[in-house]
Amino acid sequence: MNKRTLALVFTALSIAIGYIGGSLIIIPLGFVRAAPFQHFMNIIVSFLLGPWYSLAQAFGVSVLRNITGTGSLLAFPGSMIGAFLSGYLFRKGKKFYLLGAGELVGTGIFGALVSYPVARLFLDAEAALFGFVPVFFISALIGTIAGVILAYQMKKSSAFSRLLSLQDREKER
Repeated sequence: MNKRTLALVFTALSIAIGYIGGSLIIIPLGFVRAAPFQHFMNIIVSFLLGPWYSLAQAFGVSVLRNITGTGSLLAFPGSMIGAFLSGYLFRKGKKFYLLGAGELVGTGIFGALVSYPVARLFLDAEAALFGFVPVFFISALIGTIAGVILAYQMKKSSAFSRLLSLQDREKER
């Protein structure tokens, strides 16, 4: 199985896991339902596959959550910006704090600010411009801490190191 197929299969599996986890672990915070598991999955996919696959995973989970009524339109900007930024910063700097910083800034600040016009236009919700920032940031913080811890442990594990070396050997062929 080539690397691209493996990445696509892992992304699809991550969408399923993210949807199930995000549907089971929901923290109601005002008119927003925080789903820290989504941020956890964003970190893991960003770490393993990079920004574009992480963005696709966040989009897929947001679509499923909206179709089944377990999420709102705010799931799109709230997860996708952080997913991409997390993967992008980690790819550029290879530091674990960049995984977390990308998710927190991307979701907790940028995603929250983009959610304001979405809420005003499509959800007819009255909210202050910065009203989403604390809620999105708390949700992202919970998932980010767990995700960075797991990503760091994966990096340290010998099984993960062997998987990476197999991928490197496959690239050489």
